[in-house]
Amino acid sequence: MQAEVPTFDFAAYLELAKKRVEKALEDSLGPEQPEKLREAMRYSLLAGGKRLRPILCLAACELTGADSEKAIPTSVAIEMIHTMSLIHDDLPAMDNDDLRRGRPTNHKVFGDAIAILAGDALLTRAFEMVAIRTKGVSAESLLKVVGELSLVSGAPGLVGGQVVDLECEGKDVDLETLEYIHIHKTGALLKGSVLCGAIIGGADENLLTALRIYAKSIGLAFQIIDDILDVTSSSEVLGKTAGKDLIADKTTYPKLLGLEQSRKRANELVDRAKESLKPWEENAKPLLALADFIISRDR
Repeated sequence: MQAEVPTFDFAAYLELAKKRVEKALEDSLGPEQPEKLREAMRYSLLAGGKRLRPILCLAACELTGADSEKAIPTSVAIEMIHTMSLIHDDLPAMDNDDLRRGRPTNHKVFGDAIAILAGDALLTRAFEMVAIRTKGVSAESLLKVVGELSLVSGAPGLVGGQVVDLECEGKDVDLETLEYIHIHKTGALLKGSVLCGAIIGGADENLLTALRIYAKSIGLAFQIIDDILDVTSSSEVLGKTAGKDLIADKTTYPKLLGLEQSRKRANELVDRAKESLKPWEENAKPLLALADFIISRDR
């Protein structure tokens, strides 16, 4: 009689990983001065959220067989970059939003100028987390991580994606342009989260290639679900303003493809992501479950 193979408890994994990330985020900000800047940084960084990006970083590191504790500073850095992007995206000159993670956006509390500077401070602190606070990782690997985070957070990544997104408001946009926006604006940092964790863990080129496919696929799937939820959910559930894409006259996946075809596209992308990790299936359970989580979430 064969022994029963234990099932992977994703809910428990997610809860534990999120607690690790939250603790690390709480400990990451020192006595920044002036105090108002520190308050603004903490206000958005510690506002909760799914913490999906740092958890992806930890899971990718674990896939290599390495101790994911080595990736904790980088996971914090990734959440700092993500938080910066949210603070800046919400500004009146950008997406002009009043609600984020269930409470007033940073600029509504601290004013536009402090919100911009808090975002800047979080972005620069992110690179300190990687370069100075990481222990037990080679300088060569950390240099690769710094390079990857620079690319995904700058003009080749989320900044470039945001520019194209702003320029396309109120215009007819084809699927190719829409996917360009989301591969850069949303997908770039998701890709960086996965690759940085794998680099810290010492992944070889075969695994990195597979993880690039995985990350690109879940990045697009994540955005498709975001677009669907913007249409089908409420501000109370989302923790941010529902329907804002419609108000801004932005092209979205449901607008181009309809809800049914959008969901089908998201499912196909997740299937592709999971297929890319099939050779590492036994050790990739957290990443495979995270892919499923992306298309089953309600916020």
